[in-house]
Amino acid sequence: MQEHRDAPLSGAAIRAGTAPAPVGAYPHARRVGELLFLSGIGPRMPGSDAIPGNVYDDAGKLVDHDIVAQTRQVFANVRAVLEAGGARWEDLIDVTVFLTDMARDFKAYNAVWAEYFPDPAHAPCRTTLGIASLPTPIAIELKCIARLPPD
Repeated sequence: MQEHRDAPLSGAAIRAGTAPAPVGAYPHARRVGELLFLSGIGPRMPGSDAIPGNVYDDAGKLVDHDIVAQTRQVFANVRAVLEAGGARWEDLIDVTVFLTDMARDFKAYNAVWAEYFPDPAHAPCRTTLGIASLPTPIAIELKCIARLPPD
């Protein structure tokens, strides 16, 4: 049996006006039943698309980044998308973290995570992956799933 590719995706697409626009042709999130699936969210600043903590040389080449600043901003962006989709920070159930420099950044990233999720018993599940690069000059991206609160 051949799958029909023109059928619309199930679930409502979510666009968060308080988060930076996606860098591609996809929604910030999609609601399916009781779940909210977030697209990859990075640390760009809403409105300007500036990346906090990035340092560039005179030629415009990225030479350094501040993972703490980027982590705080990516968390703020995730929170904005969650709220646009009807969820809260506490509704996160699964987070996949992509770091472009695991050896350098994991410890500082993990410290910020512990500030936002001080009790591991109430923290979402988490997987952290070290990757070579992301589509823009960011050092972190999060892919999240949240459970929507009952109506």
